[in-house]
Amino acid sequence: MNYINQFFIDFIEILNEMSPYLMLGFLFAGILKVAFPQKFIDKYLGQKNGKSVLYASLLGIPLPLCSCGVIPTGISFYKSGASKGSSVSFLISTPQTGVDSILVTYSLLGLPFAIIRPFIALITGFLGGLLANRFDTDEKAITEPIEDSCCTTDKDSDCGCDDNCTADTKEKKLALYTMFKYAFVDFLQDISKWLIIGLLLAAFISVLIPDDFFSSYIGNDFIGMLVILVASIPLYICATSSVPVAAILMMKGISPGAALVFLMAGPATNAATITVLNKVMGKKTMWSYLISIISGALLFGLLIDNVFPREWFEMSTLHNHMHAHEGHWMLPKWLQWGSSILLTLLILNGYLQKYLSGKSEDLTTKNANRVDNKLVIVNGMSCNHCKNSVEKHIGALPNITKAEVNLEQKKLHLIGELIDLKIIKKEIESLGFEFGGEKEK
Repeated sequence: MNYINQFFIDFIEILNEMSPYLMLGFLFAGILKVAFPQKFIDKYLGQKNGKSVLYASLLGIPLPLCSCGVIPTGISFYKSGASKGSSVSFLISTPQTGVDSILVTYSLLGLPFAIIRPFIALITGFLGGLLANRFDTDEKAITEPIEDSCCTTDKDSDCGCDDNCTADTKEKKLALYTMFKYAFVDFLQDISKWLIIGLLLAAFISVLIPDDFFSSYIGNDFIGMLVILVASIPLYICATSSVPVAAILMMKGISPGAALVFLMAGPATNAATITVLNKVMGKKTMWSYLISIISGALLFGLLIDNVFPREWFEMSTLHNHMHAHEGHWMLPKWLQWGSSILLTLLILNGYLQKYLSGKSEDLTTKNANRVDNKLVIVNGMSCNHCKNSVEKHIGALPNITKAEVNLEQKKLHLIGELIDLKIIKKEIESLGFEFGGEKEK
């Protein structure tokens, strides 16, 4: 019973510490969504040179994309004309950080960690992109860039724009709506499951693993880094949810360098990313990606443990909070509890919206009466970025009138003329997803 009580206490303490910074991070994510539209990002990723690679790494750092959402985005850039180097740079730097994870890192691990995380993401992304350009000289298939329109919904719907999308008032309203919807609905839905898993895992580790476990059983810091690295590479965890886990692991005795390895390798790599890169961009690009992340994680982990002042990265904030040490400034309790309650309600709203959208999709499918109406299974989609990528590319095919994804059920609803599933399959697989065949309605 004591373990259960302590689990809930630790879970709430970690949630309260993170939630104000998470809410602020979500707001910044919405602002970035409006400030950096897709066509603006695409503009800087096309050249096979160091400048393009650097732009890709810089653009990727603040974007709140996890390693699942960054796959279709990066592949989309690549298919639209971006070089392999800039695509790899974006794929490396983006999932390691984001405005939300930087703020959460500050709240739990302190300012030095919050500063060095984006810096390392920039360096590893840039070097990984250069490596990909240097060692992968294969010609890639150039596809026609897909033009953006002001309307992001399906082709038959009315998004409220006029014909040439120049009405300033409508654009401002759409921008404001897009900002808040993306911040507190779409993006929150993308990471809510993994955020909950990260919090639960951190609380479990806090309760079940004794203090100084790692220092007692794995006395060598470098061996600890290797153990964490091997465990992190195939694991899926987003940049934000990796922070509480890293904080608790440090409280249990791993070195700051090993914690950094987890913060880098956990979000930036997983089995799905490795498989897709190998399939779409080739083995050389995949190995450039892995070598950059692994070598960067170990190098900076060693620097933190052996070169930089160790006290910069010692566990303090969460430890002091959970063990009631004096002399540490904290946010007001009302702000922490209010943010936690609001975050919980937003997460519940996200799951409710997913449930209602699934019901609406089923009804739409049943009532559709078009020339050709098909449902296909698309495996590998896990967030709204995946959904948007599939809808954008499949919907741009000349004979497709409507392409709508049900993310929860992994279904793609197609309406058009003489739909060829072989073409659909090829397009889906080129985005890095798995075509699961047609589903009977």
